[in-house]
Amino acid sequence: MKKTRILALVHDHLVPPADTTGMDVVNAEWKMEHDVIVSLQERGHDVEALGVDDDLASIRRTVGRFKPQIIFNLMEAFADITTFDQNVVSYLELLRVPYTGCNPRGLMLARDKGLSKKLLAYHRIPVPDFFVVPRGRTAKLPKRLTFPLIVKSLFYEASVGISQASVVESEEQLHRRVQFIHERVGTAAIVEQFIDGRELYVGVIGNDRLRVFPVWEMSFSRMPDNRWKIATERVKWSDQYQKKHGVTTDAATLGEADIARISHIATRVYRALDLSGYARIDLRMDASGGVYVLEANPNPNLSYGEDFAESGEKAGLSYEELLERIVALGLKWVPERTG
Repeated sequence: MKKTRILALVHDHLVPPADTTGMDVVNAEWKMEHDVIVSLQERGHDVEALGVDDDLASIRRTVGRFKPQIIFNLMEAFADITTFDQNVVSYLELLRVPYTGCNPRGLMLARDKGLSKKLLAYHRIPVPDFFVVPRGRTAKLPKRLTFPLIVKSLFYEASVGISQASVVESEEQLHRRVQFIHERVGTAAIVEQFIDGRELYVGVIGNDRLRVFPVWEMSFSRMPDNRWKIATERVKWSDQYQKKHGVTTDAATLGEADIARISHIATRVYRALDLSGYARIDLRMDASGGVYVLEANPNPNLSYGEDFAESGEKAGLSYEELLERIVALGLKWVPERTG
């Protein structure tokens, strides 16, 4: 790809320092932003980072001054509100500036786990049975659901609010965990049938023509029998916890038929939710081989060495080539126009 002017849109507290000499980049909270920006600069692109909190005007001013050919969107919220990420992308479309990652409609459909599951069920894509408990309401267990259940935030990703206590086996535990999500996480709660089985992830990249990465699996080799094998916040983000319990991620060992079936489900999810750019589809496979879609994550973590980039490398795309591909897809994406 020829040299491109790229504006990296990041959260204001995640702007990586220009000089990281002597810093622990691997464990820095701005690692993803650093990896993306530095890798693109090393490929010869003109990259500038803009930190944003709750001021859209700064985006417009910087676009007017820097005149980027594309914006590399690394924001997952706006003003600390997760569901506002779609509004930032809508604003970029109003500015007529190309951007990387998912379009606003896809973000809206995927972020709401209840809405996305309804859409997937309509398309006969298997999902766990569920119900939603809005803030200020108490959980009333439908007769069709039985314990164990898992309680999550309706909107947050990255295992926010998920711990061993998220899997509940009684009405008392259910009410307590729903209250935790309402009060501590600050969102509505989604209560799902717990699928006990293998934790699988599938990376998908593309707009119209899709490329599916190898099926990835999170394994829990030393997790005690009295603990649920789930991707909690500690499992996701604590290296020490991962080492202690033998939590690893790598290409899943599956038969060709299962790989084809899971890959096909992932592309159906991607299209049903109108996703674009790149996404990670999270699934579970139970002991009988049944596969259930847990959620779709548009614009997943792009850090070097994380699951999405690792699965891309397994598919033959180096980290730098993956970023170049994401930029190329953003330059090609055109919002639908009528009239």
